[in-house]
Amino acid sequence: MLKGIPSVLSPELLKILMEMGHGDELVLADGNFPAASHAQRLVRCDGHAIPGLLDAILTFFPLDTYADHSVALMEVVPGDPTVPVIWDEYKALVQKHDPQASELKTVERFAFYERAKEAYAVVATGEKALYANIILKKGVVKEG
Repeated sequence: MLKGIPSVLSPELLKILMEMGHGDELVLADGNFPAASHAQRLVRCDGHAIPGLLDAILTFFPLDTYADHSVALMEVVPGDPTVPVIWDEYKALVQKHDPQASELKTVERFAFYERAKEAYAVVATGEKALYANIILKKGVVKEG
């Protein structure tokens, strides 16, 4: 244990966040996402919901201010009546930690899967909300 580090962030996840460089992407995957088959590096965070993880991660993780969109969400499949209200939580958390972050972008389901395969890591969570998958593009730490 360390002081000031949210307990939801495991040593493995902290290591991954530290290893990532500018432009690398991190996927926070809901419980239905095929995480193991799409991950170059898989981090298990079973039992945790994405909003709590996202809040903890964004405490330390700079979003890419040079990218058109530093946050991507999986688009609702056409014809699916699901309204992903969890996106409102995500928008609030992104604004809380990075008010300069660009608008959240939606990505078509299969394009999202392809992007996840290229991501630095996929975090498999126990999130039960539908369309709760989110991709974060890492930016640079600007000191001083």
